[in-house]
Amino acid sequence: MTDPIADMLSRIRNATSSRRPRVDVPASKLKAEVARILKEEGYVASFKVVDETKVKKTLRIFLKYTGDKRSVITNLRRVSRPGCRVYAGKKEMKPVFGGLGVSILTTPKGVMTGRAARKAGVGGEVLCEIW
Repeated sequence: MTDPIADMLSRIRNATSSRRPRVDVPASKLKAEVARILKEEGYVASFKVVDETKVKKTLRIFLKYTGDKRSVITNLRRVSRPGCRVYAGKKEMKPVFGGLGVSILTTPKGVMTGRAARKAGVGGEVLCEIW
């Protein structure tokens, strides 16, 4: 697999479209940080790292739905890919979906949202946008 973040986002997109309560993805530190931000922003209910075997860890993400069974996540978009990296400075970050969405960046200060990166005065690689 050449793009594990895109795989994670595709699994989440597919699980929300089929109304699954949870989705399992292979775990990594970066994916756990992305899941942490999704939880903080209210897009997923919770997440945890599950040790099924001693060799392989799985990140279990519990999805969030509204009262009428619609997903909280409307859409996800991978911005920076292995073939075309996209970087944004602190002044170049635009609001996602008119301020209703969130962009997730990797910065020298760690993985954070675009709003937090602007406030901290740092730029970085734009991983994805969620709304």
